[in-house]
Amino acid sequence: MFKSKNETVMVRTTEASSPADKISEGTIFQGDIISSKGIRIDGVIKGSVTCEGKIVVGRSGIIEGDIKCQNAEVEGIIKSSIFVKELLELKSTANLSGEITTGRLSVEPGATFTGSCKMGGVVKEFKEEKTVGALKEKTA
Repeated sequence: MFKSKNETVMVRTTEASSPADKISEGTIFQGDIISSKGIRIDGVIKGSVTCEGKIVVGRSGIIEGDIKCQNAEVEGIIKSSIFVKELLELKSTANLSGEITTGRLSVEPGATFTGSCKMGGVVKEFKEEKTVGALKEKTA
C-alpha cells in the first residue's frame, strides 16, 4: 500500500506528449534561452529563443526576440523574426509581427500575421548563407 523511502519511482516523458521545458503563465523572463529539447512558453520572453526541438507558444505566451527552432506551434504573440527548419503552425489565436523563414507553413483562419514570409527552399539557402558568413568572419 505504501512505498518504502528507499524505493525509486521512475517517470518517463516523451517530447511528443509535452515539451521538456516550460515558462509558465505569469512569468517574465529577460534574456536568451537555448534548449536542446522542446519548450513551451505560456509566459513572457524578452530575448531570443533557440531550440533544437519544438517550440510551443501558448495563448498567454509572448516572445519579443528572434526565434530559431526545428518546429513551432504558435497560439500567442510573437514580435520578432522566426526561423523554423520544418513546420510552423499558426493557430487561430496567433498574432505574429515579423519575418518568417520556414520549410512549411500552416495558418488557421483567425491567425494574424504582419511581415514577410520566405518558405520552402529558402530555408536551405539561409543555412548556407550563415555558414559562408561564418567562414568569412574567421578568415578576415
